[in-house]
Amino acid sequence: MFTATENAKGEKLDLFHSVHGWLMALYERDCRRRFSPDDHWLRKDLKPSLLFQELEKGKRRAQLLLQYIPHVIPHKNRVLLFRNIVTKEKETLGLVETSSASPHVTHITIRRSRMLEDGYDQLRRLPVNSIKGVIRVKFVNDLGVDEAGIDQDGVFKEFLEEIIKKVFNPALNLFKTTSGNERLYPSPTSYIHENHLQLFEFVGKMLGKAMYEGIVVDVPFASFFLSQVLGHHHSMFYSSIDELPSLDSEFYKNLTSIKRYDGDVSDLGLTLSYDEDVMGQLVCHELIPGGKTMPVTNENKISYIHLMAHFRMHTQIKDQTAAFIRGFRSIINPEWLHMFSTPEVQRLVSGDNAEIDLDDLKKHTVYYGGFHSSHRVIIWLWDILSNDFTADERAMFLKDTGDTLGSVLRGFFTIRKKEPGGRLPTSSTCFNLLKLPNYSKKSILRDKLRYAISMNTGFELS
Repeated sequence: MFTATENAKGEKLDLFHSVHGWLMALYERDCRRRFSPDDHWLRKDLKPSLLFQELEKGKRRAQLLLQYIPHVIPHKNRVLLFRNIVTKEKETLGLVETSSASPHVTHITIRRSRMLEDGYDQLRRLPVNSIKGVIRVKFVNDLGVDEAGIDQDGVFKEFLEEIIKKVFNPALNLFKTTSGNERLYPSPTSYIHENHLQLFEFVGKMLGKAMYEGIVVDVPFASFFLSQVLGHHHSMFYSSIDELPSLDSEFYKNLTSIKRYDGDVSDLGLTLSYDEDVMGQLVCHELIPGGKTMPVTNENKISYIHLMAHFRMHTQIKDQTAAFIRGFRSIINPEWLHMFSTPEVQRLVSGDNAEIDLDDLKKHTVYYGGFHSSHRVIIWLWDILSNDFTADERAMFLKDTGDTLGSVLRGFFTIRKKEPGGRLPTSSTCFNLLKLPNYSKKSILRDKLRYAISMNTGFELS
């Protein structure tokens, strides 16, 4: 039997979970559509360094903050915590270089013309810890001749970015885009690929690997799909209707108008089913067994709305979503993401659209080859980035294009023909290195930089 004290504790715990659930529901809604003032949820006195220390000591306060009220901690601090957690795991698994041991390295050879096929064949059967570890890529052409390049993370980063770009391309029909804002989610007709579920698991692993290594990729996900990846749909406060606009706002508008219909809904001729055009054929999906013979009435219209929303966002793609989640979670522990809302996880995947912090970039720049912070070319460079370039140009400057050696040579000879006076700045993909010629004038540096970032030329493997 329970004592009065135990009953009281249980009631307090139930109350806590209820209040916490409603608080998180409000926070998630605020993240989707802002209604509170900026910084409303934050506690600015919480420093990430102290949280690191408290987490490492297993202190309950830090664990509770991350588990129950993570939004009180600024997003950038939670990102630092996430990176710290990943680093700790790498150290535990022996995946980082130490004075006494070197991590195991997996080498793969990739043909550019068959990048997805080669990557899939060579990586999908690797043990999870090998995927989490160091992977070195050697690119070859169709004749088997090696490309120039030594992979010091840069070539693998290029490979990962390119393979993710291919698998998320809607033309492949593994993923499709939402109407309106063109966000990605699994295609209901991905079964045209014989091994589509294995591909989804592989894609999940590759996205997990990108997040594990802190590599941002241009993959804008539909909010409802990310919610499923995060497991939010298992919450008692989750509503398919709330998520439906992120799939199709027009469909949501039409569907919810049934709730407000003044007359007899049965006059609309709807049944508990969904008719879909699949590659030119009309396919009827029953929302419940026998649904195509059951009319929608005033009595069951609310049930119909929820069934339809659930079918479109869950039932239709449940196998694809499950396979993707299985692959993703084999790399990223879902508990690590509990401290982020859905939009914040999207920022972990694709990076922030905030302005680049040039002061921070300056602070972490290392100079070689005679350059130093007081060199005239370096002073010009920072002044151009700060005062002459737009925010978009600064973002393009940082973007590592990773062109092949062949395309660089084509670009270089074209440039020489038009601009015989000098070379473009180049970036070495292999070592994530910017190579800057010693220009004689600031105006020349500005023009060359603009040309290089806008034309995607002047980048080389070396």
